[in-house]
Amino acid sequence: MSVPTRVDEELYEAAKASGAINSRSAAQQIAHWASIGRQLEQSPAASQRDIEEVLSHRMSYDELGPREQSVVRARWMEGVQRRIAQTDFEQEFRVSGESWSEADKEGNLVIRDADPAR
Repeated sequence: MSVPTRVDEELYEAAKASGAINSRSAAQQIAHWASIGRQLEQSPAASQRDIEEVLSHRMSYDELGPREQSVVRARWMEGVQRRIAQTDFEQEFRVSGESWSEADKEGNLVIRDADPAR
């Protein structure tokens, strides 16, 4: 049974490209990657204790083997994406009193003032 879920557009496009090479649909490729990740996290060759030590800043990333490093990188990326989703950058700039720039939907530069009345 499959369950519908939303994935990041970048992940979907990467899965689509990789899936085409491997004769898989994007959904099949994402499921394949998820299976690899699950196996890696459960692998006795990957030390969960060491991974947790690095994630809690008690051990250096450089002390890990390649398998543990890949798990740590995935966990870091999840944290970054979660933090970005929870951050209201416009509000933070307005509170700080600083202007900022961004691109509009057409890719044109737009400079925003922290005080919209100006």
